[in-house]
Parts: sequence; structure tokens; C-alpha cells
Amino acid sequence: MIKWILSGTCFLFLFFGLLSCSDKTPFDAEQSIIRFGMSSAPVTLDPLHATDATSSRINRLIYQRLVEFGADNKPVPGIADWRQLDDQHYRFTLTDKTFHFHHGKILTAHDIKATFDAVLNKATASPHQNILKHIKRIEVVNEQIVDFYLSRPDPLFPSFLAIGILPADLLSTGHSFSQNPVGSGPFEFSHWPFDGQLFLRRIEDKQLFEFLKIKNPTVRVLKLLRGELDLIQNNLPPEHISYLKNQPEIHYLSEKGSNYSYLGFNLEDKETGKVELRKAIAYALDRDKIIQYALGNAAEKANGFFPSSHWAAAELVDYNTDQIRAVALMDKLGYSKDNRLHLTYKTSSDPFRIRIATIIQSQLKDIFIDMDIRSYDWGTFYGDIKAGKFQLYSLTWVGIKTPDVFRNVFHSASLPPEGANRGRLNNKKIDQLIEQAEQELDLTKQAGLYQLLQQEIHQTLPYVSLWYEDNIAFFRDNIQAYQVSNDGNYDGLMSVRQINDAARVNKY
Repeated sequence: MIKWILSGTCFLFLFFGLLSCSDKTPFDAEQSIIRFGMSSAPVTLDPLHATDATSSRINRLIYQRLVEFGADNKPVPGIADWRQLDDQHYRFTLTDKTFHFHHGKILTAHDIKATFDAVLNKATASPHQNILKHIKRIEVVNEQIVDFYLSRPDPLFPSFLAIGILPADLLSTGHSFSQNPVGSGPFEFSHWPFDGQLFLRRIEDKQLFEFLKIKNPTVRVLKLLRGELDLIQNNLPPEHISYLKNQPEIHYLSEKGSNYSYLGFNLEDKETGKVELRKAIAYALDRDKIIQYALGNAAEKANGFFPSSHWAAAELVDYNTDQIRAVALMDKLGYSKDNRLHLTYKTSSDPFRIRIATIIQSQLKDIFIDMDIRSYDWGTFYGDIKAGKFQLYSLTWVGIKTPDVFRNVFHSASLPPEGANRGRLNNKKIDQLIEQAEQELDLTKQAGLYQLLQQEIHQTLPYVSLWYEDNIAFFRDNIQAYQVSNDGNYDGLMSVRQINDAARVNKY
């Protein structure tokens, strides 16, 4: 494995050596652009349907939300404050600031009602519908105030309202927000020439931003060094990180992460549906080595959805590497070196994710599992996962703040597209614990119930927890005031500034 990583480094240096052989492409000097390189493109710019990380992060720039989250992962006012008038009645009041949608209309309580009515409309098929289905009705009190009435008490209810607000007039006409978004956030949509190139404009100063999908991390690094990109964030192998840290014109930022990476299983499959097999895989994985060699120690082992600092985190016994126990479980299932198990692992075509899959493949060979890795473009891969067309896969949950995630991910009623139970878990005890926790009004007792729930999930093992990756960013010395968040969002683009450089501008 080390030899392979070193070979990748040599390959990288070969490309770096070619940089001096090519001149920069000349640009017209009129409109400055900040170019942001990404490993994947957004799937949709409609917040009612966005569930992938890139879509969610870009939508945060385009749309405003009723609720945001503080450093303690508890809800705080976004564009509205709220009061709980009784156990099943919440009143949200827009702040004194006036918010305008990008097509000129003022955001009012009618837009809030229309947005959440659309989420709840079965015809919309929003994946956020399931966590909000206990909204009984929504009433507009006046232009600034909207009331939510619930079918049952829920002390976490405000946490579920972090969805971008859409204009009611465009919702009523069936406007395609996916391809032509209209929000009220700090960035407005400019144009989307093709899947891998999106342009947004920051309203405050008319600064244009270009978001470029560049799957290959080596190419992404080369473009940063050549000045064809200004900024890149995450999804880089350790040798690229080490190299960039030593480049005088490149700056580096890092923040401990909270995004949860996991190995997921199809629980309806005749093989991966066996809990003994899932536990064998959990014990066979050497996450410490993967973090060291594939992630450059830029991650922390995960033992559940939430880091230990989260208010709902549970103390769980880790599935530390135990080859003897893993082999014993495989023996119990009837597998041995002469009778090996064949499984299929799906991942995206991102080279970094393929590298991690290859290491996992190598580690599972030692417990008689031969794993076939199948990589796809992001849209195909993500579509297969939502459709349940897999045995194993790996993904990362980003921006998870509250334990309502357990209903969305593990309740038997949350199958896609209504929810994100992609592994098709159907466990009555887990369903009951989710429902019991949701009905508890005391937050301390509720946290205790969620901890019991996590212990049950930990034993059932629909996911094998992997790690929380650090969030890192590299940017050129013409970029100032960028910040990296612990969940990897792109909010730093709201304040980032570009020093004028006439050689790196373009006209649009």
C-alpha cells in the first residue's frame, strides 16, 4: 500500500514537471472570476429535492432558511425567530430585515407557507417530506408571521426547518428551480452551461464565481498551481496535500470535521442482510491504517453519526480491528479460504474514493471476501444507491445536526424517495425507539432515548462507521478571507475576496 502511494506521488511530480512547458490561457480583462474546483457537480439546485452534499452546499448560498445551527448543533434563528405557543403550535416571525428574492419579490410569510406546503405535497416527492409529515397545517397570520400546527408534540421541530425558502409565485407556476434557481440568499444564479460548470454571482459586490467539476484530484491540483483555479476544498489524497503545503504561492486551511463517513449495506440482500457478515466486515477493517495512509491522518475514527461533543452522542463499544473475531464470524457463516464470498462494492468514479475502496477490498481479502469494485459517475452511482441497487457502498452524511436523522435514515417508513433508508432496514425495535424518542418532550430524557436507539443501531449494524474527515482548503495567494467550516459547507465564499490580477479575468 505504501509503495502504491509513493507511485502516485511520482506520477504527481511527473505532471508538475510539465507545468513549465505550457503557457497560461490568455483571458479578456473585464469581469473578474473566482474559480472554485470541486470533485463532483450539484445534482439539483432545488432545495426541496437536494440531498447530495454538493447540491446542499451550493443551495446554502442561493437560498435563505428559517433556521440555522449554532456551534453546539442546536437551532438558532435564520431569517425568523420563533416561539412555542403550546406543545403543538410554533410561531415564526420574520426578522426586521427585509429579504428580497432574486427576481425582485419581497420574501413574506406566504412564501414560507408555500415552501413547506410543497414539501408536504406528495406530488412533489420531496425526500424531506418524511421528517415534516407531523405538520398538521400551516397558517399565515400576516406578512411577517406564520404558524405551524403539529399533529404531535416535538421539541426538536424548529431543527427540521433548515430548508431553503422558495418564492410562492414561482412555485405556483411550476417553475424549474432545479435548473434555474431563484432564492433570496447572498448568491444569485448566473448560468449553468453544462453539468460540470456553474456560475453564481455574489449580490453584495457582483463578484462572479465559477464552480468547476474536476473529478481527478491531480488535475484539480495542477489547475490550482497554474492559476486556472483559485480555490479547492477536500477530496485530495495525502501526497497532493503534502506537496501543496510546500508551495509558496498556495495557502492551506484545515478544520476538524463532523461529516460522517460510513459503509452501507443492502439489508434485503441474501448476503449483506446477515448481521454476522456485517460484523465480520466491521472487525476486519483497519481504519487506523486507512486514515494514516489514504487520508494522511486528516480524519478521526467515527463510532456513530455524532462526534462525542454532540449533545445526543452515545457511548458505544467500538468495532476495533479484530481479525480473529472476523474470521470466526466468517467461519460460522461457512466461508473459508477454499470457499470465499464474492460481494460487489459501489462507489463514485472519484479517484480518491476508488483508492479507499481498493484498500477496503484488500483488507477484506484476509477474511475470505473477494470484493468487486464498481465505480460510476456521481449521478449513476447516487441513483443506484437510492434505488437499492447495491450490496455495499460508501458515502458521507454532511451537515447532520440533530437526531431526527435516525427517522430519515433508519425508520422502515423512510424508504426513498420519502426518506433515506437506502439499505431497506426494517426493524420494529428501532422503529419503536425512534417514535418513543420523538414523543419525549424533555430534552434530557429525549437525549437518553436517542442514545439507547444508537446502541440498538450499533448492534444491528446497518452501517459500519468509518471516520469524520477533516475539512481542508488550498487557495492561491490572490485569495483572501476564506474560512473552512467543520461540516465542509461553502459559506466561506460569502466573505472571500480576490486581489485584482488582470491576467486572470474573463468576460461574461
